[in-house]
Amino acid sequence: MKGSDAMGPNGLPRDVPGTVGVPEVADLAGGHADRTGEKRMRELVRPDVLILDDFAMRQLTAAQADDLYELLSERQGRSLIVTSNRAPSDWYPLFPNPVVAESLLDRLINTSHQVIMNGPSYRPNKRPKNPTDKPPSG
Repeated sequence: MKGSDAMGPNGLPRDVPGTVGVPEVADLAGGHADRTGEKRMRELVRPDVLILDDFAMRQLTAAQADDLYELLSERQGRSLIVTSNRAPSDWYPLFPNPVVAESLLDRLINTSHQVIMNGPSYRPNKRPKNPTDKPPSG
């Protein structure tokens, strides 16, 4: 089972106050266009626990990297859970500006506890069962 799935639909059970799941930093980019960026940022800074699920799945734009840097700087010292399918050393090339990457990832990686989960994918277990499939022998 994927770590964030084990914790609930938004990373933690709904009855835990001050938690939010964040699938993408891209949500902040829309705030630049419609002038809700400050409000969106405050909403992400406020929770006691912030979850960045599927972090580093693809390259970030310069604006996304800057938004993420600002978000993590504002939340410094507060709880953050990051799930990723990549090793932290593989995150650096996903940032367009190496200075922003080094500063952000240095803060994130060197002040964290890392839990490495290896094993088979949980997705085959979520696949709908075919009624004609035979049960495994054994």
